[in-house]
Amino acid sequence: MKSRNRLAGVGIVAAATAALCFAASAAGYRLAPYKDDLFDYPAVIETGYGGDYVKVDYSETRNLDQRDAVPEKQARPEYVSFDTKAVEQDLTLDTGRSTLKYIATGKTDGAKAIVLYIHGRNGNRFQGANDGMFGGNFNRIKNLMMRNDGLYLSPGFPDLKNKGRDAAKALLKEYAARSPDAAIFVACGSLGGGICWRLIEDPEVAPMLSGLLLLGSTNDNRFFKSPPATGAAPPVPIYIGHGTRDPIIKAKSQLAFFKSIKERVPGYPVRLALFESGAHGTPIRMTDWRLVLNWMLEVDGR
Repeated sequence: MKSRNRLAGVGIVAAATAALCFAASAAGYRLAPYKDDLFDYPAVIETGYGGDYVKVDYSETRNLDQRDAVPEKQARPEYVSFDTKAVEQDLTLDTGRSTLKYIATGKTDGAKAIVLYIHGRNGNRFQGANDGMFGGNFNRIKNLMMRNDGLYLSPGFPDLKNKGRDAAKALLKEYAARSPDAAIFVACGSLGGGICWRLIEDPEVAPMLSGLLLLGSTNDNRFFKSPPATGAAPPVPIYIGHGTRDPIIKAKSQLAFFKSIKERVPGYPVRLALFESGAHGTPIRMTDWRLVLNWMLEVDGR
């Protein structure tokens, strides 16, 4: 890995953008720009693995205090758009075992892409649909889905283990049936990773997925026995976003897991973004949804 001096800012941002950003091809479905100037990574200060690893400059003063009207509670107006309210619904699904409550934003039928967010401990369906928290980044994914014929789902899960997996699986199957051509992405915050890893290990669910996003989340070595890792199912692109000063789930653990995938499953589509000096919630605030999802769509071949 090679460090870069921040004085070379313009050059490295351009290089990192070239390495990470995947523009729409003539025929492929890609997410169109939306507030990219506000949500682009401020600077990339280190790269490696051919661009699959980046360390992103994060400043609490710049990226939290100056971005929020009320710190950690309400983003400044320019970071949010409430146009999504016109296509936002609070719904329930009978899973056969329980009733799952969730918030849906966008096309509930015939969507081209579906993003399912899985909250962490003590979370609920309102967390992933909160427009003002995390610098407006949940609002951005809602807008990206709405503006690109997609669907965003934010449920409340009964637990973050098998019951949660079963509920997530039921929801995914419901909407895969409604939108059979959709690319399906699952994003897990914090300990919600317990559900993410259970989904990718499920031989029925793994082939449905076009990407897995771990946001300040966990890792699981059982992944190496999963259908995508063993070749029993197509590879599911994995994005890991983590703060270097996360006190709950250590960044060194995620870095080691990323390197382990690179070594044990050569060529597997996995990317890691470390946010320098970022804490536990930083990846939810700072992850560039459009950048990551367009990369996954590129790998998926759509």
